[in-house]
Amino acid sequence: MRPVYPFSAIVGQDEMKLALLLVATDPSIGGVMVFGDRGTGKSTAVRALAGLLPPMKAVQGCKYGCDPNANGSRCDECRDRSAQGPALRSHLVPVPMVDLPLGATEDRVVGALDLERALTTGEKAFEPGLLARAHRGFLYVDEVNLLEDHLVDLLLDAAATGENVVEREGVSVRHPSRFVLVGSGNPEEGELRPQLLDRFGLAVDVRTPTAIASRIEVIKRRDAFDRDPDAFMTHWSRADAKVRRSLEKARARLEDLVVDDAILERAAMLCSALGTDGLRGELTLLRATRALAAYDGATAVTMAHLRAVAPMALRHRLRRNVLDDTGSTTRVERAVAELWQDAVAAA
Repeated sequence: MRPVYPFSAIVGQDEMKLALLLVATDPSIGGVMVFGDRGTGKSTAVRALAGLLPPMKAVQGCKYGCDPNANGSRCDECRDRSAQGPALRSHLVPVPMVDLPLGATEDRVVGALDLERALTTGEKAFEPGLLARAHRGFLYVDEVNLLEDHLVDLLLDAAATGENVVEREGVSVRHPSRFVLVGSGNPEEGELRPQLLDRFGLAVDVRTPTAIASRIEVIKRRDAFDRDPDAFMTHWSRADAKVRRSLEKARARLEDLVVDDAILERAAMLCSALGTDGLRGELTLLRATRALAAYDGATAVTMAHLRAVAPMALRHRLRRNVLDDTGSTTRVERAVAELWQDAVAAA
């Protein structure tokens, strides 16, 4: 098995790491889009996240990894087995972390006819694709802004419906495909389609570190990992275990946290002031704020949590303003400051 760079060993890039931990705490946030320069640890952080995730329960023998406790989102085979016999047996499996390469064919993404079985037995059987493998896990697309349009359409359909439908060569298959979409890309190499960008709950910007000390530390850690991966991973195992425990506790306390109407009002006012389209911004703010409070171990959701997640939840939802050439992050922070100043004055 190829060694994976430890999550805790990543130098800096705090916003990116926080965004990944938030969607791991609450997948309903809707995924993360990471914009940034090449060589800034984007793909390293995403793949390192897999090592932090606790195993999940899945139905034994199910090729889609269905949740044994979720009656409404099972594949047809699991539903039939559940209706005809005793309770489905389950086992623990790692949370899927699936890479979608830029050159992937449509058949590889959605699945296709199993040609080997068709030729040997004459049976028309379905061979699941990447969307099936990613069910209940993470689907990672590096350089997502360079993804071909027809694959973007497939991702949009699956993200919107939570299932994958394949009808070809006499095979008609419908199976659940609920995943957290994580994308990375360099904006200088091409823009992302607005329809797909809107599907990401959070968006973060990463930049090459400018501090000399940080650059040196990155080089030293990467060199140590490449020279002796096992020793490096052992050295950072305790730090990763601490993050894993925090993540497990956050998931456990998430259901008990309630977001007050005052927080929701501020979220709605912020989205209104920024002119975001639709209500997906408010919904993302609600979920991300609650996830941050859960991860922090807080007993209540506060304005500080809302303020912390606002830039990553809204910067990619802003319309371009020809009269304002400031960056989207600055616009969000400026609106937050103005609204919070009003709240302090009113108090």
